[in-house]
Amino acid sequence: MATPDPLREKAAQLARDGYRIDTAPCPTRAVARWHGRVIADSARAIVLAETRHNPVIYFPRADVRMDLLQRSTHRTHCPFKGDASYFTLADGAERAENAVWSYESPIPAVASIKDHVAFYTQDMGAAFGIVVER
Repeated sequence: MATPDPLREKAAQLARDGYRIDTAPCPTRAVARWHGRVIADSARAIVLAETRHNPVIYFPRADVRMDLLQRSTHRTHCPFKGDASYFTLADGAERAENAVWSYESPIPAVASIKDHVAFYTQDMGAAFGIVVER
């Protein structure tokens, strides 16, 4: 008999309770700036809306200043998205530890966020902002 997996059980319960994750193309161009420098600029970003969370913009890696990201050892797991890898944003003396994450092998339901990154806005302080342009 298999050992129960508490994360799978929690995910199944949340799904029964109406927990949802939806993705859609961002309807306009999205730009992320940090300390006045553009670090992501995309007309191909994805908006991920998840029950009980604010929507998150995922930028295609091709539209992100990946040269400013340093892979960290931090990892997390989400039963609805998969395993997340993290990056530290570093530009000269400015650093934001583990402020960027990516689902490099997301579960099939959110496969559209593969090869995308998202930013923890609260970890990057007032010097960070994402603008969705009209």
